[in-house]
Amino acid sequence: MEHISRPVRSDNALGVQTPSTLPTAAHRVLRNTYALLAMTLLFSAAVATLGIVFQAPAPGLIVMLVGSFGLLFAVHKLKNSGWALPAVFAFTGFMGYALGPVVARSLAMPGGAQVVTMALAATGATFLALSAWAVTSKRDFSFMSGFLFAGMVIAILAGLAAVFLEIPALSLAVSAMVALLSAGLILMDTSRIVNGGETNYVMATVGLYLSIFNLFSSLLSLFGIGGSDD
Repeated sequence: MEHISRPVRSDNALGVQTPSTLPTAAHRVLRNTYALLAMTLLFSAAVATLGIVFQAPAPGLIVMLVGSFGLLFAVHKLKNSGWALPAVFAFTGFMGYALGPVVARSLAMPGGAQVVTMALAATGATFLALSAWAVTSKRDFSFMSGFLFAGMVIAILAGLAAVFLEIPALSLAVSAMVALLSAGLILMDTSRIVNGGETNYVMATVGLYLSIFNLFSSLLSLFGIGGSDD
């Protein structure tokens, strides 16, 4: 189960607009974010599928941490340059590679195909519902940022403890916690874009991608544990 922390946000970004043009700018950022998000999700899914087909080994905890945080750092540093998009695709491709063995293990279980399908469907439905709520209501959910950040830090530490101490019950609790936190982050990040708080579509894409990745991997663990009890 891989859960990754979120990138550092900055408002010094691409396409900063004056207050008078903010609604148009927010619409453009939202449109560009969704377009790039769709491409990165497809690319990540393609890499994961190749990993499953060729039975690629799992990267391991150290490689996962170094690779994910290193590429996140690269995206943050390059967010205003022409290398931003290659960095985003490198990051999402790596995450797809890491996800491949996890999905392969789920598919190998009895009823594994149904587990993966349910996790995908639940992730997609959650993302669409929360995004629609944030866009239509135009409410500002930035007040949730402190709680969500603290919760994700606790979840990461608890997840590491569950791995090293091999406590299945703690792993289950962490998966449920991360799923809830990821849903909150989708809502908050989308509202930030709508209300002009995030003006860099590269960083907005990475934030939403991470929330979707964590939500899917958490639901996959939860449904997989439930399916193994049948």
